Amino acid sequence: QVQLVESGGGLMQPGGSLRLSCAASGSIFRIDAMGWYRQGPGKQRELVATITSGGQTNYADSGQGRFTISRDNAKNTVYLQMDSLRPEDTAVYYCQVRVRTVTAPSLLRDYWGQGTQVTVSS
Repeated sequence: QVQLVESGGGLMQPGGSLRLSCAASGSIFRIDAMGWYRQGPGKQRELVATITSGGQTNYADSGQGRFTISRDNAKNTVYLQMDSLRPEDTAVYYCQVRVRTVTAPSLLRDYWGQGTQVTVSS
């Protein structure tokens, strides 16, 4: 099994910054892509950003130029630096990792974090 622990959410004023972290642990053979998704009040879960094992990044238009995704492969951790936060960024943020486990290294499986609340309000 693979466990994901997220941290870094909270309350921030518009224009502020937050950094989310998500650490993966457990029966990991190799981590492929990692990403962040969010679900705002009354909305469906949506992509925020992804990063491949080689460091290639992809961003939703909503975060382009304000959010930066990165990863530390030695720590099995993915980060999301969020700058110039807006009230519409208020959501529960979930990390997602695509993993090959030790017991099934030929298979890719997706695991999700428990979610961390980000609230942007004055």
